[in-house]
Amino acid sequence: MKAVILALVAAGVLAVGSFFPEPDPKEKEELIFYAVSNFLEQVHYRPLEMNNDFSENAFKSYLEVLDNSKRFLLQTDVDELQKYEKLLDDQYEEGSFEFFNLSEQKINKAIERAKKVYDETIKMDFDFTIDEDINLDDEEKAFPKNMDELKEGWRKMIKYEILVRYEDKLEANEKAEKKKTEEELKKEAYKDAKEMFDDWFDRLGEIRRSDRFEAYLNTITHVFDPHSDYYNPKEKQDFNINMGGRLEGIGARLQRDGDYTKVVDIIVGGPAWKGKELEVDDLITAVQQKGEDEVLDITGMRVDDVVQHIRGKKGTIVYLTVKKKDGTMVDIEIERDIVIIEEGKAKSVIIEREDEGHKYGYIRLPKFYADFESKDGRSSAVDVALEIEKLKAENVDGIILDLRNNGGGSLRDVVQMSGLFIDEGPIVQVKPRGREPYVLEDEDPETKYDGHLIVMVNGYSASASEILAAAMQDYDRALIVGSKSTFGKGTVQRFYDLDRAVRGNGDMKPLGEVKLTTQKYFRVNGGSTQLKGVVPDVILPDNFHYIETGEKQYDYAMEWTEIDPVEYELPKMTVSNKEILSKNSAQRIESDEQFKLVLENAQRLKENRDDKIYSLNFEEFNKEVDAREQAAEKFKDLWSNQIIGLNASNLPIDLEFIEADSSRIARNDVWIKDLQKDIYLNETLNIMKDMITANPSLGSLEKK
Repeated sequence: MKAVILALVAAGVLAVGSFFPEPDPKEKEELIFYAVSNFLEQVHYRPLEMNNDFSENAFKSYLEVLDNSKRFLLQTDVDELQKYEKLLDDQYEEGSFEFFNLSEQKINKAIERAKKVYDETIKMDFDFTIDEDINLDDEEKAFPKNMDELKEGWRKMIKYEILVRYEDKLEANEKAEKKKTEEELKKEAYKDAKEMFDDWFDRLGEIRRSDRFEAYLNTITHVFDPHSDYYNPKEKQDFNINMGGRLEGIGARLQRDGDYTKVVDIIVGGPAWKGKELEVDDLITAVQQKGEDEVLDITGMRVDDVVQHIRGKKGTIVYLTVKKKDGTMVDIEIERDIVIIEEGKAKSVIIEREDEGHKYGYIRLPKFYADFESKDGRSSAVDVALEIEKLKAENVDGIILDLRNNGGGSLRDVVQMSGLFIDEGPIVQVKPRGREPYVLEDEDPETKYDGHLIVMVNGYSASASEILAAAMQDYDRALIVGSKSTFGKGTVQRFYDLDRAVRGNGDMKPLGEVKLTTQKYFRVNGGSTQLKGVVPDVILPDNFHYIETGEKQYDYAMEWTEIDPVEYELPKMTVSNKEILSKNSAQRIESDEQFKLVLENAQRLKENRDDKIYSLNFEEFNKEVDAREQAAEKFKDLWSNQIIGLNASNLPIDLEFIEADSSRIARNDVWIKDLQKDIYLNETLNIMKDMITANPSLGSLEKK
């Protein structure tokens, strides 16, 4: 069947052309499925044998995607679908959608059935005095065997949501000046729960066949590995925006508000911000392109569809019909332009502690961004280099590079960035499928910064963050400080344009792109970060200290492997006495009251996560909530108190840019205040102080 499809594609006869005004979406699905499966077989790092194991894994994963909460499908539905449990490999090879078509039919009918059950159940008068409970662990639940079990599941779920809101309102009522009766509060809780469920079913009703098809397709790619995904054209556009930090449009963030599209943020420096007419909380009701007669009513339209009509090329004009907060309707003309998104970019401050005499540079890097669409686009490596130069001009005694919660990004940029701290040499080994590994090197003999360096990480520092941390650790160039280990993603992905894989069929394009894992990367010492991550030199406990997180939590994650190391020379500027630095920090943490609380809180969070049974008796539920709140009370100030003597300040060179806009000032103030409450940063400064004492000659080149 695949050979037949390939021949048809090559001949260009799959296009509907003049036979129908619109192409058949199912034929487009066939093209996308063919192209994705072809790429999976040809370029994925770990090609899989199409057998019963593959089929069973794909079936299990898709069933979880289809109805993970077990709120819609009956066991009889699952039984019908389960007939295909060992046939998906055959359907994959044949390009058949028989199972997918049945699953779409089943879930759509199941949602309609559940909506009727909900409509009946929400009208019930719930009794909160009887003793019963609900299990919120979806994995432990079974699919309802019949309608009675389905109705019972919905009754308990609705009752739980009302109970949660009722308890919240009772608590808020105790603090309110004007008290309400319990009956009034209960009615409000019913009303709020109903609005939540109604909105949820509205959103379920907006799910299109294409959404389910993409979910099905990604179920298959995820059996290969968790980081291989299909991206429709809109998703790929969003990915490029996220990576590059730039877009062509009006510079406003939107979200759904009932049937309307609401403006929730205006991006500083963008066209909407410059025009001053579009404001936060405005409701956009219609869109018109200059030069076109059609005024498009977007009421009830999905936000991702609205965005596609509002974005556009630089220099083009769009007209928005907007309902203002006072109820007036206005038409706003906006000329689209390049919008630079500041959030997510590298930025730095000076950190000092009273009576210490040291001045430290701090660089925050949320991701390894790179704009591949523009020659003059932003690059994280270039931006970090600029921040280093600014900090050197301030004559700092050490630099902290904060990669916490940095999920990675550009491989090119992490290699260049690592090279800022060493003369030259290998940074990472990259192994393609079926070939020998090759080495990506820093070929620039210049060292941008040779001083005291600490890299901060946590369990959500992934991919490129792990490459940099591993390289700095292997070169003994920096001290790595953070939680038990980093995320553990040791694979490299690449995008493939499906349009280039399918000749002709222009009426069905664009088809989107597929992001596939094509390589694994390895440290210069031959080890891998896959699954294991990077274990810091100094470990600081956090909220997830007793909870397993990261790559190892994924189904079908690639295995850990290692290869031969490559030759590399340690730089002149190395961190010595790592063991002493770690020991000193451990002693401080052991006696530090805040870190004691961190460990207690981590244990509490683990226990809360493991406890999935909740009482639906109000008195018992209230006791459980009170017990949890009392337990949490002990930790409420853990992250909210400013650390005495810890001061963060903007670099003088940055002040003009920051002070040019009030919203920028506000965001900066929040960031500075948060830094001054950061107990991990405070302990990292203790470690840096010890490092300077233990390595007094480090950074001598910078001090000349």
